[in-house]
Amino acid sequence: MRSQGSGRRSTRIINGQEVAPRRSMGQNFLVDDSLARWIADQVEPDGAPFVVEPGPGLGAMTQHLVGRPQHLTLIEKDHALAPELQKKFEGREDVTVLHEDATRVCIRSWYVHGDVRVIGNLPYSVGGEILKHLLTPPTPVTLAVFMLQKEVCDRLAARVGEDGYGALSLLVQRDWDVEMLRVVPPEVFKPRPKVDSAVIRLTPRDPRTLPVCDRRTFERLVRLGFSQRRKQMKNLLPGPPGGWQALVDSLGKTATLRAEELSLEEWVSLSRFYENRHGSDAGQKASEMFDVVNENNEVTGQLPRGEVHARGLLHRAVHVFVINARGEVYLQKRSHLKDVSPLKWDSSAAGHLDVGESYAACAIRETREEVGIDITGTELAARLPAGAHTDHEFVELHLARHNGPMHPLPEEIATGEWFAPGLIDAWVAARPQDFAKGFVSCWKAWRP
Repeated sequence: MRSQGSGRRSTRIINGQEVAPRRSMGQNFLVDDSLARWIADQVEPDGAPFVVEPGPGLGAMTQHLVGRPQHLTLIEKDHALAPELQKKFEGREDVTVLHEDATRVCIRSWYVHGDVRVIGNLPYSVGGEILKHLLTPPTPVTLAVFMLQKEVCDRLAARVGEDGYGALSLLVQRDWDVEMLRVVPPEVFKPRPKVDSAVIRLTPRDPRTLPVCDRRTFERLVRLGFSQRRKQMKNLLPGPPGGWQALVDSLGKTATLRAEELSLEEWVSLSRFYENRHGSDAGQKASEMFDVVNENNEVTGQLPRGEVHARGLLHRAVHVFVINARGEVYLQKRSHLKDVSPLKWDSSAAGHLDVGESYAACAIRETREEVGIDITGTELAARLPAGAHTDHEFVELHLARHNGPMHPLPEEIATGEWFAPGLIDAWVAARPQDFAKGFVSCWKAWRP
C-alpha cells in the first residue's frame, strides 16, 4: 500500500486499485500503526470467540486483529474497499468479510458465539447510528471499543455536572458502563479531521445497580426533559401521578428542576414515579402458593413457591411461544429478579399455574402479565413430563399468534427479541447454557 499525491483525500493504491476516503461516508483513515495496535489490544482479542470490526477501511486495526480471536468478522460498506478485503482474506476460515452496512447488518445470528466483542474506528458521519444499532438492547455484544469524535465520546461518558451530560449520556449509560480510554489527535488520520477523536470502552452495566423501570417510559421522559435544556422540566414533561410537587419532593429537588440536574439514578427514580413504582424491587414472592403434584401430575396439596423450589417438589408450569406472521418466535431474557434462571433466555412467556388454574388459562394470563399482550386462545403444542430437564415441572407448551409490539414487564423480563427458528436451533445447539432448562426442553419437543 502506498500514498499517491498530496491532496486532502489522501488517495491510496490497494492491489493496483485507487482508493480514497469518501467524504459522504465520513471516512478518515487511521495511519498511526502503534496507535492502531494499542486500540486493537483494548478489545482483548486473544482467544476471544468472536470479534467484529465495522468499517475496517484500509485495515489499520485489522492487521493487529487477524489471527488473534477464534473468528474475526469485518463489515465494510464501501464498494471499493469491501471486494479488496474479501480477496485479501479469501481462504482464511477465521476471517469473514461482509459487504454490508454496519447500521443495518443483522446481529441476531451473533448470539451463537456467546462472547461478542466489537471494535472500530467509526466514521464521523454514521458513528452514532452504528453504535445505536449494535448496542441498543437486546444485543449479543459483550464488549465494545470505539474511536469516535471526542465530543461524542465526552457526551457518552459524561456524568451529572460534567460538560456534555445529556440525553445521550443517560440513554447509553442506562445499559452500559462507559470508560474514556484515550484522546486521539487529528494528525494520526488521513485526511486530518478538524477535531480531536477519542477511544472509549463500553461494558454491560450490572442490572442490579439500578432498580427496574419501563424502558419506553424512561427514554420518552429523558428525551422530553432535554428537548429544551433551558426550560424547567415541569414545562416539558407530562403531569406525573400526584402532581409535580410530589415528584420533586420524592427526588429531594426543587420545583424549578432542570434536566441536567438529575443523575442517571435520579432519572430512573423519576421514571418509576411516573409508572407508580414505589419502594424497592421485590422480585418474586416466595410465599406464592403452588399446586404440588405427584408422578402422575395429580394434585396432592399446596405449598409456597420457596418451599417447592427448595425441596425440588413436582409442580406445574406452562410455556408459550408467541409467533409472528414471518414465522419468528419471540424470546425473552429473564429479569435478574427471577428466583430461577435469572438473565437466561426463555420462551415468550412462562410461568407456574396458580392453585386450581388450568394450563390454558395460565398461558393467557402469563402472556398478558409478562409481555403485555392480550390473546384470546392458544394451541397446545406439546406436553413434557417433569424432571431435572424441566426444573421438576409438568409442562405444557402452547403456541400463540401476535404481530404487534410487545410490552414486557421489567420485573419479569430484561429484554426480548424476535428470532427465526433456524437461528434458535443453532443457538440452542451451540450454547444451551444461555437458556432456561424448561425452554430448551420445550424447543426440542417442538422442533425434534
